[in-house]
Amino acid sequence: QVQLVESGGGQVQPGGSLRLSCAASGFALNEYTIGWFRQAPEKGREGVSFSRSPLHGRTYYTDSVKGRFTISRDNANNMVSLQMDSLKPEETAVYYCAAKRFSKAWPPPEWGMDYWGKGTLVTVSS
Repeated sequence: QVQLVESGGGQVQPGGSLRLSCAASGFALNEYTIGWFRQAPEKGREGVSFSRSPLHGRTYYTDSVKGRFTISRDNANNMVSLQMDSLKPEETAVYYCAAKRFSKAWPPPEWGMDYWGKGTLVTVSS
């Protein structure tokens, strides 16, 4: 039952906020590097934010979301979240969480992630 399940997607107006959550089962997220990716229409999958394992506070944000997105862990509930503020229409995408046990590259590439959720759709429009 190793799986990741995203939740929290939906429609939000430009400038609004949304919090995505990713719940893990079958493994402990605090032993893994966690990443959030998104795939917008007509684009490939993009790494948005990462939280490195072991827990040492190192995070990564792609330039376009710096200052607006925050990745965080809830270790007690084996979850990770992505708080997204000041959302823009071009950030409409399917958002995925992913996990990697051993991460040598930083941030880890899409193809290197061990586990993936099925994604949750975020639509930024009025």
